[in-house]
Amino acid sequence: MPVLTVVLALLAALANGAASALQRRAALQQEEEEGTGHGVRGRVRHLLRLVRRPFWAAGMAALVVSGALQASALAVGQLSVVQPLMATELLFTLMAGSLAFSRRPDAGTWLWFLALAGGLALFLGAAAPSGGQSQSLPGTWPRAGVPLALLVLVLWSAGRALRGGARACVLGCATAACFACTAALIKDITGRVPEGLPRVLASWQLYAVGAVGLLSLLLLQVTLRAGSLAASQPALTIGDAVVSVALGWVLFGERIALGAHVVPEAAGVALMAAGTVGLSRSPAVAGGWDVPREHRSGSREDRHRTVHGGPG
Repeated sequence: MPVLTVVLALLAALANGAASALQRRAALQQEEEEGTGHGVRGRVRHLLRLVRRPFWAAGMAALVVSGALQASALAVGQLSVVQPLMATELLFTLMAGSLAFSRRPDAGTWLWFLALAGGLALFLGAAAPSGGQSQSLPGTWPRAGVPLALLVLVLWSAGRALRGGARACVLGCATAACFACTAALIKDITGRVPEGLPRVLASWQLYAVGAVGLLSLLLLQVTLRAGSLAASQPALTIGDAVVSVALGWVLFGERIALGAHVVPEAAGVALMAAGTVGLSRSPAVAGGWDVPREHRSGSREDRHRTVHGGPG
């Protein structure tokens, strides 16, 4: 497992986590000072004022950096390494949020933090992804893309028929599949860069990544509104990692260790799932974590609602 790939992927996850915390901080400031706005015009004015806030601009810069780092990691390493490592975004979001909102996670949160990190290390260590091409193998995109599109469609249809946590989980799986596909397309594009700009511009992947990326973002918004983080986040985190490993195998010829290695791999995935559930249910993430220090005063009842309320 190349060290450069690991470093770039972790830095991309760190930048993504920082972007989430910074932009959430800007949104809270905006809502506290001006409210959310009403009607289409009110929401547009709200958005235009929001983008001028320093925290929001810093978050957007961090998001751009994250995208560049992820693309660089995919260019030099396997899809089945980079995307599982991107699961550490939740850890880095917690760390960045602790700084942005001056909140220190409790001991239980840190235990779930270690469970997610340990599970990820166990999975990647046991799977030992290796091999693979920088570009997709000829004729593999139809074999992977068509079943994946059908899977997303089935999950979307099933999610619409469900309610609450089950809906958020199913939609989270659909969103994760789209994110994994977006990453696979980015890797395919970066593999064509050495051949020159005309080759990149002539590739259908360049235009598909925009469409699939937009679909991923739209599905994410629907998923986050469908239910709690505890229901959606494990599906997003584990689903992205699992689908990426499968796409790496089918599209790029990447390999992971099987046989006796399946047991520690499964244990690693289980630890990742447990850590993700624990973190997403922790008060540090799902409760008052994103309430700035200056807004924490008030009555005992107000503080109780802040700590035990739903996701912000």
